[in-house]
Amino acid sequence: MAAVVLVGAQWGDEGKGKVTDFLAEKADLVVRYQGGNNAGHTVVVGDQEFRLHLIPSGILYPGRFCLLGSGVVIDPEVLIGELDSLSKRDIDTSGLRISQRAHVIFPYHRRLDQLDEERKGNSKIGTTCRGIGPAYIDKSARIGIRMIDLIDREELAVKLERNLREKNSILENIYGEKKIDFEEMLALYSSYGERLERYVADTSLIINDALSAGKNVLFEGAQGTLLDLDHGTYPFVASSHPTAGAACLGAGIGPAKIGRVIGVTKAYSTRVGEGPYPTELAGELCECIRRQGCEYGTTTGRPRRCGWFDGVAVRYAVRINGLDYLAVTKLDVLSGLEKIMLCTGYRYRGEIINEFPASLKVLSECEPIYEEHPGWAEDISTARCFEDLPVNARRYLERISAVAGAPTALISVGSKRSQTIVMTELF
Repeated sequence: MAAVVLVGAQWGDEGKGKVTDFLAEKADLVVRYQGGNNAGHTVVVGDQEFRLHLIPSGILYPGRFCLLGSGVVIDPEVLIGELDSLSKRDIDTSGLRISQRAHVIFPYHRRLDQLDEERKGNSKIGTTCRGIGPAYIDKSARIGIRMIDLIDREELAVKLERNLREKNSILENIYGEKKIDFEEMLALYSSYGERLERYVADTSLIINDALSAGKNVLFEGAQGTLLDLDHGTYPFVASSHPTAGAACLGAGIGPAKIGRVIGVTKAYSTRVGEGPYPTELAGELCECIRRQGCEYGTTTGRPRRCGWFDGVAVRYAVRINGLDYLAVTKLDVLSGLEKIMLCTGYRYRGEIINEFPASLKVLSECEPIYEEHPGWAEDISTARCFEDLPVNARRYLERISAVAGAPTALISVGSKRSQTIVMTELF
């Protein structure tokens, strides 16, 4: 039995899609355990680029089972669009399974998400407005509608009518918006249920049976550690738990079954949305990294904020997730820089801080303490082993591992599957 959990060790967008795709070659099951279509994975296979938001990138390997666990919130329209897009490109999607217990996103979730973000003005969170947060609110309030309800028209009708009474009251009386028609919504979502019914299953049972049979299972989270609802830069966080512990809840397995936890981190850092970001860069250097790294959101297209590698933040991610290894991505983006800075600690009002603070007030005043490392001019995209890398690149990677407190298992030097250096076999 091999169960590997893959998490983001920064603010998301670390390149988990490529790492998931790479590891999926040796996995029998790939399981997404939380989040929704606010996440995005870009995967390059040969000359083709795939942009996925809900379906795990393991779907690109024939014969793989790809599961959406109970911790995921499902927008049926988006999911069906992904299925159709993959089918048009001759990708077999018959291995997809969706948890009966996963909650469903409705148009009122998206609309309320948008209206609430607009209402906050300068205090906005920077949400993608995909309805993710409101869907998780309904889940916690025990009024959510699950996939098992979506495929049962009678149950769907009862719960949808109940919810629309409340949501339409908010839309009309608080925001002055037009109400949502019950009959239209019931017809539309009933059609979604009919389309998706063949994929709906008890995914927890499937996963546990696979582990008992000695199969390899890869668990992937969306977003990153610093967007975790409990442990991230609250309130500028996601509405779920991208951290490793959530894999057990969102997939329906016991913690003793987890074998290894891998944290994906860029060789620098990026962030989308609002909130303090100590190592953030500005000006031409930021634009250079953004341009070289194609740092634009897969889901929103928004330009990502770019900065130097933050060892304090990644060291925190190692602790919170119990990371066994790091997977370092986009090392190639730093090629050509004369010098590279690496943050090892923060300075706050004259004091040195080595641990990531809970207070955003403190974090916003923290100044990064940098080490300066010499860069390298060589093109590293053809490197296939650690020794192929320039000496300065090797030393920089070794320092990342030392500062973060976890060894490096994988190094990505390009967007293609083949552009990956394996330091440690994970399956």
